[in-house]
Amino acid sequence: MARTDIRQLEALTAGVGPATDKALEEGNGLLRLAPTWVPRSFLHPGYRLKLDPRDIHAFGLERGGIDERWFGSTTEAANEGRRADEGLSQVISGDQRFTLRDAVAERGEALIGERMWREYGRWPVYSKFFDNMGPIPLHMHQGPEYAAKVGCEGKPEGYYFPPQLNQQRNAFPYTFFGLSPDTRKEDLRQSLARWHDGDNRILNHSAAYRLEPGSGWLVGPGILHAPGSLCTYEPQWGSDVFGLYQNVVEGRTIGRDLLVKDVPTEHAEDLDYLIDQLDWEANVDPDFKANHYLEPVPVGDTAALGYQDRWVVYGRVAGRQWFSARELTVAPGRTCTIVDPGATSFIVVQGEGSANGQPLKSPTMIGFHELTHDEYFVSWEAARAGVTYTNSSSTEPLVLLRYFGPDADPDAPEVGAHRA
Repeated sequence: MARTDIRQLEALTAGVGPATDKALEEGNGLLRLAPTWVPRSFLHPGYRLKLDPRDIHAFGLERGGIDERWFGSTTEAANEGRRADEGLSQVISGDQRFTLRDAVAERGEALIGERMWREYGRWPVYSKFFDNMGPIPLHMHQGPEYAAKVGCEGKPEGYYFPPQLNQQRNAFPYTFFGLSPDTRKEDLRQSLARWHDGDNRILNHSAAYRLEPGSGWLVGPGILHAPGSLCTYEPQWGSDVFGLYQNVVEGRTIGRDLLVKDVPTEHAEDLDYLIDQLDWEANVDPDFKANHYLEPVPVGDTAALGYQDRWVVYGRVAGRQWFSARELTVAPGRTCTIVDPGATSFIVVQGEGSANGQPLKSPTMIGFHELTHDEYFVSWEAARAGVTYTNSSSTEPLVLLRYFGPDADPDAPEVGAHRA
């Protein structure tokens, strides 16, 4: 009998290698993944993740509501009071489950390719949906130098706003990025010094951009940003470091502990250190939008063949391609075979069909413990051989988002390519 609830499955911690082999064989190179839900105590969920609204506080009221779903993750969520394996994707195989992290540890070359396994020894990226009713506080993610001081890695990230999840834009569809070009470091020092004196008004030094479904942004570490209320697909480096620089958001106060969450204890009161973490030149860039804004770029002209693949997150941060993402649309009743540059993880956002014979279906509503057929990890070997996608609907397109690891495709476009 098919299992529909993750609690019905045996959790493996030993024998994961043979179990991964079995799952890959049965899935024709694909690993089926269970939904991975993550709460944030300081945010207000946007109710567009298809999670049953009765389960929004399934982690407990004190943990906050669930406003994120993580994809293909081998990275633990850095939440205070987190559960074991929080943020880690679970592979589903028959009556068993095991973490994708353990599967990669046992079968690294087959799953992510020899180069990536040799360089990183892990799947170093993940993606997520984050979905909030209003804006996220102005914050940044530390770069490699400052993240290393607390035993972590830096974190660049990309955004894409899928139309299928943004029929309702919620309360504030604008994102503040960076700082006005005339901002001085002393201006930020004064804002941070006022943390306990009321609203520190740090947004006075930033600029907001209206968000449009079907577009995106590329954001490097050290760049201040306050994401708006569109549901966002976010490929990123496999790290959960951050610091919140805004202390009042929509009347909600933010504890200073979230400003210094990933700061060495000896620097927690050092305002110069907190400001030095920022990539100052990138923040005050007068051409910020031109250097960070993205629109989809087609991968060839294939509409007549019944499908269209498009780059939706692309470009380089500090000269490096850390991750990238594509959106595949297959027309009703059509089939295509896609050869990808490397291992990938995908989520179905619309329609139904199959991938290498494995069922695909975008659900209407998901219970906290329920299993789905909308998320898979595609092994390096399967990706390079080509995955065959079939749309079984006669009326609706099949649409899926998939992301790739670092340096996966040297031919991926650069920021600004949509204007060419």
